[in-house]
Amino acid sequence: MTGEDNILKLVDAEESESGEYHLQDQVGFILRRAQQRHVAIFSSYISDLTPPQFAALAKLRDVGGDTSQNQLGALVAMDAATVKGVIDRLRARGLVELSRHDGDRRRLLVSLTVEGRRTVDALIPLATRITEETLSPLSPKEVATFLKLLARLA
Repeated sequence: MTGEDNILKLVDAEESESGEYHLQDQVGFILRRAQQRHVAIFSSYISDLTPPQFAALAKLRDVGGDTSQNQLGALVAMDAATVKGVIDRLRARGLVELSRHDGDRRRLLVSLTVEGRRTVDALIPLATRITEETLSPLSPKEVATFLKLLARLA
């Protein structure tokens, strides 16, 4: 079934007069299935990091320096407990390091190590392929519409 077929199926479900509830037609169910597909594609290209770990590394690369643990969590849409676990695992692998903020000793700053930078730089081309493969059932016009609509939901 193509992405267009799924969209048409969803539209048909919305137009249904019966008002019956069908799980497979619900937005949460469809989003979860799409997420599962994306994670499977991600894992086929990048097997030694989880998507949240990669997101943290990629965002640290983007910000280009130290950022607080809390700020990093906000930037990658992770709660404090989740980002702490992600950072702890990345730190154990030598990909990030923690330091104390000069002005506020309670504040932890996270930065990429040399190995972390090398790792994320090497993975960026794979991440691009993952995105392309995830979106491959859609036409370029559908991709633009889909991403625009998803951004409105987020």
